[in-house]
Amino acid sequence: MIDLSIVIVNWNVRDLLRRCLHSIPNLQSSPSGEVIVVDNASTDGSVEMVRAEFPGVHLIANADNRGFPAANNQGIAVAQGRYVLLLNPDTEVVGDALATMVAFADAHPDVGIVGPQLLNPDGSVQSSRRRFPTLATAFFESTWLQGYAPRRLLERYYVLDRPDDAVQDVDWVTGAAVMARREAIEQVGLLDEGFFMYSEELDWCRRFREAGWRVVYLPAAQIVHHVGKSSEQVVAARHIHFQTSKVRYFRKYHGSPAAEALRLFLLGNYVWQLGLEGAKWLLGHKRTLRAQRIAAYRQVLRSGLRGTR
Repeated sequence: MIDLSIVIVNWNVRDLLRRCLHSIPNLQSSPSGEVIVVDNASTDGSVEMVRAEFPGVHLIANADNRGFPAANNQGIAVAQGRYVLLLNPDTEVVGDALATMVAFADAHPDVGIVGPQLLNPDGSVQSSRRRFPTLATAFFESTWLQGYAPRRLLERYYVLDRPDDAVQDVDWVTGAAVMARREAIEQVGLLDEGFFMYSEELDWCRRFREAGWRVVYLPAAQIVHHVGKSSEQVVAARHIHFQTSKVRYFRKYHGSPAAEALRLFLLGNYVWQLGLEGAKWLLGHKRTLRAQRIAAYRQVLRSGLRGTR
């Protein structure tokens, strides 16, 4: 069995995917690793680029966009490695980060998931460690109320009370780069495909933790993350997937009443934002931008934020 299988799910970020693949050490020749690219029906020539420039990559070209968890599961299903790294296409591996992650996991057999330190393109540290969200966190985080949240609430959620440069056990790590032990995957199961996009890594890490596996943040391994380059192409869909996934997570772990309260609050949040953007449009302030946001928020409200159960 090889050491590491790298699974990259791609959707219309051909140039970033190329940079990502070039950053992986010994991509074409290493007998100890493999790279699997699962393309979710890109229309930007991503599939053709991989076939032409990276013949050593195992390419799976989907006819439609199956969603992030489902596509990752396709890659995991064919992976041969002792470890599986789920890697976003808008990332670049720094130095020997991959070898560092594998060596750490080999030395700590109770670790099920390892998350590297993520960096912004300017070299600054990108937040990637988290504690499990409470319902109070959900009402503030990534809503217009975030700036009014009690300081301690979000400091705790984003693990700002611990240093960035220390190895540490965490509740979960964000999904731009997540390495999982095969033995643990076989026990815990694949990603929950009920999450089309967002919160799937939160759910996965929680299941690992509940099964007794450690989730560790490893800052000695660094990966640059360009943040959201696939999802930013479809603003309304991003809002819908992000919020429906949040509601689904709370339904799964906190029950239907908590999830329904959160869903209604989030819809109210979009009603408020829609009114605010409408007022700004009437005042003639950046009307093109306001019109785009109004259209996006209307789509969110029409969805009702009702995802799969």
